[in-house]
This record gives sequence, structure tokens and C-alpha cells, in this order.
Amino acid sequence: MTLLLGSMLLLMAMGIPVAFAIAVSGASYLLIFESVPITAIAQRMVVGVDSFTLLAIPLFLLAGTLMAKGDITPKIMRLASILVGRIPGGLAMVLVVSCMLFGAISGSGIADVAAIGSIVVPMMRQQKYNMSFTASLLGCAGSLGTIIPPSIVMVVLGVTMGVSIGRLFLAGILPGILLGVGLMALSWYFARKEGYPCGAKPTWPEVAQTLKEAVLPMGAPLIIVVGFRSGIFTATETGAIAALYALVLSAFVYRKLSLRDFWDVCHSVALTSAAVLLIISSASLFGWILALEEIPQKVAQTILSISDNYWVVLLFFNLLLLVLGTFMESIAIIIIIVPVFMPVMKQLGVDPIHLGVMIAVNLAIGANSPPLGVDLMTACKITETRYSDSFRYIYPFLGVMGLVLLLIILFPGVSTWIPNAVIR
Repeated sequence: MTLLLGSMLLLMAMGIPVAFAIAVSGASYLLIFESVPITAIAQRMVVGVDSFTLLAIPLFLLAGTLMAKGDITPKIMRLASILVGRIPGGLAMVLVVSCMLFGAISGSGIADVAAIGSIVVPMMRQQKYNMSFTASLLGCAGSLGTIIPPSIVMVVLGVTMGVSIGRLFLAGILPGILLGVGLMALSWYFARKEGYPCGAKPTWPEVAQTLKEAVLPMGAPLIIVVGFRSGIFTATETGAIAALYALVLSAFVYRKLSLRDFWDVCHSVALTSAAVLLIISSASLFGWILALEEIPQKVAQTILSISDNYWVVLLFFNLLLLVLGTFMESIAIIIIIVPVFMPVMKQLGVDPIHLGVMIAVNLAIGANSPPLGVDLMTACKITETRYSDSFRYIYPFLGVMGLVLLLIILFPGVSTWIPNAVIR
């Protein structure tokens, strides 16, 4: 197992894509040590993605991409500007709220960063915002798309943990709001310290027009919440309805989506979905090896032999996730680490919904933590900022996110209250 893990990490360090690093190390282990036929390896990888629930991933990606292509993002931003634009550092506040609202449609942190950043960054540059500050805020705010429903990370967590994706979606609402408020509070501090301006006060006709324009775009999150609350839709069916709703808005209501644009959207979603599902497929092979060698049980026994204290084990688990999140891809972490620790968490009586939210928040922090931080890297590219220049601001923002994570760990009700109240 040391050879298996070592070869996987070595391949990643050499720059081999995560999916191939996991697949090559896993297949090599099975061929050399277990003499498993290569056809069985291929079959196991196919079984790993043979899930109706995983169809939610391309469907939510399609919904978010259609919304972005259909000129709906500016309408969401104008709504955010009405809500928080008058606070000191108004554009920074608009950025955070826009990411929260768009995250309720896209389900992807990187999609959030790209869609919102491409619009708000030029405006912040005009108002003389420090681009290192902007990149750090954009990366952290964009990562809220992995927590606020619908979240692709939550879909993968639900499949891996065997828990209700609907409950996980609902559990992410309050932590997502707390994270957004924390980022806004720190932005307000920097705005006062560095002299960033407030937004212009809107007139009542502008408020009325903005609210009118925002009604239809914000219908997508409403569909998701109502669908889960009423039990009408599964996660996959909700993704299909959201994608259809986004297509109707973009192509027929706003008429911003041509047939050529639709083809480009489908091509982009297919490429992204293929990359995500290849990681899941490769990681399922890795998980099969772990189960074959009874690694989860052995890890559980080892950890519990060191300490069976609830808080000690939970602290160790969260620290491990934070470290792994700095250099590994989120979905790979979920599929490799979660099956190993699930037996331990069950023995300790950790609520699986609480556990899922903790993991999602950890991964959002990891997506902005050097050296790999994919959301932060994307934000730096959009703002044309050197990665190292963002470090001055990123650590205070990560500190705020860490405090919210600590709150979630200490008070499980932060993540379980809404799903318990809504779904009985």
C-alpha cells in the first residue's frame, strides 16, 4: 500500500493529470500484486460511473453554462448591487453576493469564478481595487459554489457516502451564507482600510427594474429547493429540469443563445464532465483496492487505538483534509479518503450530513490554498495577477473560512438544522 500511494503521489508530482495518476498506480498494483486481468480493471472503472445519480453532474454543469451564455449573469449581478452595493467596498460586496447567487445555479466553484470574475473584475479595476485583493476574494467567493446547492461536490459526496443528496444540498445553505457573510465582513474591513468606494445609490425605478429582471433567473434555485422539499424530483431530475429551464430562458425568453452557441455549450460541458467522471472512474478503482485490502477497517482500528475521543479524531480528519486540499483535486479526495474514514465516523456517531458539509467546506478552503488552489489560480488568471502576489490577502480570507469551519465542527446544528426542519 505504501508503494501504491507513493507511486500515485510521485506521478502527480511529475505533472501527470490526477485521473491518470490514480488509474495507472491502481492498475499497476492490481496487475503486479493481485494478477487481476486487465479486462476486470476496465470493467471496475466502468462500474464506478455506472450511476444514475452521477448524471446530475453534467446536467448541473449544463444549467450553469447555459445561464452564463444566456446573458443571465449580469442580471444576477445587478440584483446583488441593489442588495449590498451601498456598503463600503460596494463592488467587493457585489462580487461575493453574485458568487453566492450564481453558485445556486452553476454548482461549480470554477464556473463561479470564471462567470462572475469576467464581468466584475474590469469594473473593480476601473475603481482602482488592488488586483491581489480582488483575486483572493474572487477565488474564495467562487468556491462557495461547492457548498451552496446545487453543488457538484455534494453530488459526489452523496454517492460516495450513500446519503441523501437532497439533504446535503439543504445542509449547505446556512454554512454557505455564513461563509459569504464572513468574506463580506473582511472585505468591508479592507475597504475601509484601503479606501475602496461605495456604489452609487440606485433610484426606485432602477430597483424595480432590477427586481423584475431577476425574477426569472432566480427561479432556478427555487426549482431546486421546492423540488427537494416536496420530493417531486431526485437530484438528477432536478438537474434536468434546471438545464431545461436555463435553455428556455437563454434561447427563447432572452434570445441570447443561438444554435451555434448551444453546440459550443454542449461541447464545453461534455469536456468538463468527461474530466470529472474520469477522475471518479479512476478513483473507484482505487477504492476497490482499498476495500480488497481491508484498508478502511485497518485505518479505523489504528486511529481508534490511538484515540477514540470524538473531538481528537474529528480534528485529525479535518487537518488531513486541509493538507490534502492544498495539492489534490476535490473529487479525488472525496472518493479516496471518505471510504477510509466512514467506518471510524460511524463508530464515533458522527452525523453523515454534518460530515458531508465539513468535507465540502474543507475542500472550498483547499481550492484556494497554495500551492495548488485551483479556484485561486483561476482568479489570478482572470485578474492578471501573479499567484504569489495574492498571498498577502488570501490567508486572512482563508482564516475567516477556517473560523466558519470551526463553528460547523463545534455546532453540528449549523449544517443539520435546515435539512432536519425541511425533510422529516
